[in-house]
Amino acid sequence: MAGQMAGQPIYILGEGNQRNRGRDAQSNNIMAGKAVANAVRTTLGPKGMDKMLVDGMGDVVITNDGATILKEMDIEHPAAKMIVEVSKSQDDQVGDGTTTAAVLAGELLAKAEELLSKGVHPTVIASGYREAAKKSSEILDTITISISPDDTEGLKKIASTAITGKGSEIYKEILSDLAVDAVRYVVEEIDSELVADIDDIKIEKQAGASISNSHLVDGLVIDKFRSHPNMPEKVENAKVLVLSVPLEFRKTDMNAEIKITSPDQMQMFLDQEEKMIKEIADKVIDSGANVVFCQKGIDDLAQYYLEKAGVYATRRVKKSDLKRLCRATGATNIQDIDEITSDDLGEASLVEEKDVKGVKMTYVTGCKNSKTTTVILHGGTQHVVDALQRAFNDALRVVGVAIEDEKIVAGGGSPEIELSLRLSEYASTLTGREQLAVNKFAEALEVIPNTLAENSGLDPIDTLIELRSQHEDGNKNAGLDVYTGKVVNMWDNNVVEPLRIKTQAINAATEATVLILRIDDVVASSKGADGPSPDLSGMDMDMDTGF
Repeated sequence: MAGQMAGQPIYILGEGNQRNRGRDAQSNNIMAGKAVANAVRTTLGPKGMDKMLVDGMGDVVITNDGATILKEMDIEHPAAKMIVEVSKSQDDQVGDGTTTAAVLAGELLAKAEELLSKGVHPTVIASGYREAAKKSSEILDTITISISPDDTEGLKKIASTAITGKGSEIYKEILSDLAVDAVRYVVEEIDSELVADIDDIKIEKQAGASISNSHLVDGLVIDKFRSHPNMPEKVENAKVLVLSVPLEFRKTDMNAEIKITSPDQMQMFLDQEEKMIKEIADKVIDSGANVVFCQKGIDDLAQYYLEKAGVYATRRVKKSDLKRLCRATGATNIQDIDEITSDDLGEASLVEEKDVKGVKMTYVTGCKNSKTTTVILHGGTQHVVDALQRAFNDALRVVGVAIEDEKIVAGGGSPEIELSLRLSEYASTLTGREQLAVNKFAEALEVIPNTLAENSGLDPIDTLIELRSQHEDGNKNAGLDVYTGKVVNMWDNNVVEPLRIKTQAINAATEATVLILRIDDVVASSKGADGPSPDLSGMDMDMDTGF
């Protein structure tokens, strides 16, 4: 980067830095955003294809979940990362619709590129897009359907829609029932509003059985077993102690050597170590705890003393499970053995070890916080249960969102077509160049039903014509049935989604698009990086996504 003064160039940026500005910067950023959207576009809908993602360690993930795909992709371009953030935000807020959000953002960028080529200023496009997004929220409110938290059948339809197309359709009835039961179990009223904290629902995966064997457990299931076979298999009226420190002999923080010159000294050393471990075990036993969950190791000798005292102990428990145990039982996570008191103990009616299809697990039931529950998912192979968990997570999130908002819309591209038509009418009432941006926004929304048709092997043009015709005739819930290829009433077809899926996708995609459009200068510095600065000059539509 250089300026010119009296014929002498003035260098501002150091050697090795890259700079793109003006139309070049905008074109590169838009192209990168479209490339990310195209990478996941074929996964949209019940008949979308899957992606196989292979990381550097050779681990394989097979999924059509947009957020998972984009998270696993090795994306370097900064503008492309913004589209990934759109998908991540959608996943965090709603759980489903991640592909929809990414595809919509890519299409908004494509339509903006058409306007830029005609000389429309980026700030005008940004203003029009924001206006269209605001109007979209108003239009969506007119086509929503209210749902009661007690409407079990309606909630099952929402869960079934989220699960469809993710490799588990055969068992979607069973999974929908599980999802609705689990979410309703943890729902509580806070400040006169219903809140569904999905973190209170733990999912345990178990390969080797049929998906139909999946079930709900009233309590917490930990994927660990007794650390000593002579410990009791079952403890009633459990006093639960949760530890983040090991029940082991504490080693010094620095390297040290102890010189032993006689067998007596060796025996004294061993006796002292045994004494220290016994003191640690006695502190646990004296606290009144009869169940111990330890994040780290438990010494063999400590296991012996705990077993003699009739204490049920497990080790190497995950940190996330410790948090759930504390929340469920009311226990305090102990960081120092010397600080244990009876007040730090949690309560549970029963702690027992059970055999689950050949794998031993610890069941903690009758918890102090009765809102905690666990879903045990079964599947033929590990890849199956991994995909099942992702689909089930989406179902839990959308059911929770529907209960909180009590508003749903029809699926199958129905809301997008209705929005497209109504926004086109709204655009005609505007003056100035924002009208062009609103019109392009309306056109961009049609990418969702268009892609649904393409991924189902249908003619997208004929499908869009039929959808528009039905909506113009007043059928606001008309959408595409990808299995029959016909345009039907999606509410009657049991295809429904929470309203928040649409509002979040539209708002997130719009904000990301506006942010990218307003960038007219990209400076990539090589300072402070381990490798060279990313090449921003020649982003190709078939970019290297890292899998």
